[in-house]
Amino acid sequence: MRRVVAILGTLCLLQLGLTACGDDDGEKKNTGSVTVTGEFGTAPTVTYDGQLNRVDTDYEVLIEGSGPTVEDGDSMFAHIYIGNGFTGEQALSTYDPPEPTPGQKKQTAAQKRPRPTLLTLSKDTLPVFRDALIGQAIGSRIEVLATPDDAYAGSGNADIGIANEDSVVFVVDLISEVLDAPTGTTKKAPAGLPSLVEKDGKVTGFDFAKTGDPAKGLQVITLVQGTGRAIEAGAPIAMRYLGQVWGAKKPFDENYKAETPGTFNIGVGELVKGWDRGLVGVKGGSRVLLVIPPKLGYGVKGNKDAGIKGTDTLVFVIDVLGVG
Repeated sequence: MRRVVAILGTLCLLQLGLTACGDDDGEKKNTGSVTVTGEFGTAPTVTYDGQLNRVDTDYEVLIEGSGPTVEDGDSMFAHIYIGNGFTGEQALSTYDPPEPTPGQKKQTAAQKRPRPTLLTLSKDTLPVFRDALIGQAIGSRIEVLATPDDAYAGSGNADIGIANEDSVVFVVDLISEVLDAPTGTTKKAPAGLPSLVEKDGKVTGFDFAKTGDPAKGLQVITLVQGTGRAIEAGAPIAMRYLGQVWGAKKPFDENYKAETPGTFNIGVGELVKGWDRGLVGVKGGSRVLLVIPPKLGYGVKGNKDAGIKGTDTLVFVIDVLGVG
């Protein structure tokens, strides 16, 4: 309905039947403009001057970063704002605090922390994103003014209130890179801990042959000291991990065989307490061991589905590949 009303009230659209006003010879032109202000990593202030109608797509680097250059196939954490050029309204923004989960009466500061999204540049990524981000540096803010065709293939995105003829504004902050493997200084593990078993460069389990009884408290042991962003409570992280009961022959969970890393939010109560407590402060690029006593794991009830008893100590190896 709003599209019909808008067409009836816009003279140039009535006369020419175009999505943007033309000049005397009927040539389509970009109309409207957008101004983006604000600091990197914080919610941008996006001001619309008239209805934005784009006949071509353009991007501009508003803030130039100094981090690694993004290449095709790379993954990164990014904050994204999407605006509707027709209405001048925000359609989606990762800068906003997450909505409370069902049954969550009050959010902690960590739970309210805005969470960047994990973005991978591939053939499945929106071309408008892929083309604008390749060659940019981590730490950059990029503005993209996109035609309806380039934004959503001329079909719009009903889920976020963008119609098929709406031009779209994207603002992207490239927050941090996501590595393929741990990168940093290798550390020697203390005696008495299980050793890693690897095959073809991937962790497949733990060897407990030279271990005794596990420590009673939480242990965080750094095997590779990374130099990336430190994990803060509420931050999303990209990781590879493997978990095994102390002394067991096989792991109960792992994602080293998965095509892409897993993403988890740390310090917001979504994971076992040992992860929430042990991973805050760990830097991107690190590989750590977590030895988690039962009370900081699955508690006295254990986890029957995973074969974990209420008395089991858990051991995880975690590769922190990226921190949002």
